[in-house]
Amino acid sequence: MKPTGPIPPWFTAEEGMLLIAGCGAAALVDEAGDTPLFAYDMGIVEAQVRRFREAMTDGLHLHYAIKANPFAPLLARMAGQVDGFDIASGGELDMALSAGMAPDRISFAGPGKRDDELEAAIFAGVTINLESEGEGRRALAAADRLGKTPRLAVRVNPDFDLKGSGMRMGGGAKPFGVDADRAAALARAMIDAGADWRGWHIFAGSQNLDPLAIIETQSATIALAARLSDQVGAAPPLVNLGGGFGLAYFPGDTALDIRPIGVALDSEMDSLPDILRDSRMALELGRWLVGEAGVYLTRVLDVKVSQGETFVVVDGGLHHQLAASGNFGTVVRRNYPIAVANRFGAPPAADPVTVVGCLCTPLDRLGDKVALPTVREGDFIAIFLAGAYGASASPAAFLGHPSPRELLLG
Repeated sequence: MKPTGPIPPWFTAEEGMLLIAGCGAAALVDEAGDTPLFAYDMGIVEAQVRRFREAMTDGLHLHYAIKANPFAPLLARMAGQVDGFDIASGGELDMALSAGMAPDRISFAGPGKRDDELEAAIFAGVTINLESEGEGRRALAAADRLGKTPRLAVRVNPDFDLKGSGMRMGGGAKPFGVDADRAAALARAMIDAGADWRGWHIFAGSQNLDPLAIIETQSATIALAARLSDQVGAAPPLVNLGGGFGLAYFPGDTALDIRPIGVALDSEMDSLPDILRDSRMALELGRWLVGEAGVYLTRVLDVKVSQGETFVVVDGGLHHQLAASGNFGTVVRRNYPIAVANRFGAPPAADPVTVVGCLCTPLDRLGDKVALPTVREGDFIAIFLAGAYGASASPAAFLGHPSPRELLLG
């Protein structure tokens, strides 16, 4: 038997049926028309935003990295909750604008922007976070073709990383951003060329549960932004400090306490270097805002035994929820929180089961030797922490199965 991650505390049951935003899981499946289904509780997202606002210093801007979950109804609601959207493609630019986010509150990162994407961003008036000197040249050329002044920031590959992060985005050789020792020269060149310089984007890592590591990295980020700005000889309008706030996905994980991060940032903001005194500061968060709000519901098609091991076969799988299968950014496969939605809270059966998807690959495992109540055909399996990097980050076209349904609740 292998342990599972902790079920987020937001979820309860009524007569054994899992409730999502106060609605029973089976009723949500009926409303959606079938499984597999991603159900998102907007109330949880709003509660996370409130937690952030209450813990963080006044004036700190909150940006949503829409790659975490770009579901259109969710984005439309998020546009009224946060101070900006961070995007990483021309497609996400269209999504952000369609959601109603003002162009001057959108920033566009990513190491491989095509010329047509640069032109679309400049035409719309969003900020481009330059990832290289070559991208800077292409952005200026695109602006010249359009006859517009581009809004340009510089993404910096810092000379440090976020220790203990699930995905390190800075320190050492990276495809992301401009190395710190060349970033000021690029910013100066863009200013001299007539661009509207918007500041710095410094992202050192993600999925971190250690507040002290995040505090240390944020302090180093502010110091780096000040040093680079002094070299440029200009105050940056905005410093994007990155994100890094993680979620407790796995057994043994402890939920991140953001309160000490807020206390430390408040102290940092009180003693900013002179060149940053009038700069806006922002944190860019994705999974922390939306991850706990999502539940992936999938129906049991078969329960079978092979050489003494019981397999629960469902109509979903890694083509919708790649991360829960252990094939998205993890080295050792561990179990996400999982339950039988229509017997939520019931005691487990004596023997563990392995929950597998409908794909013809041994990689398609949603729960490996987990303790669940007795499972029967027609039951609903719930995979939690499915609000981020689920439907949009999984190989939905693999083997030609239908796309999942999605519902926003609350």
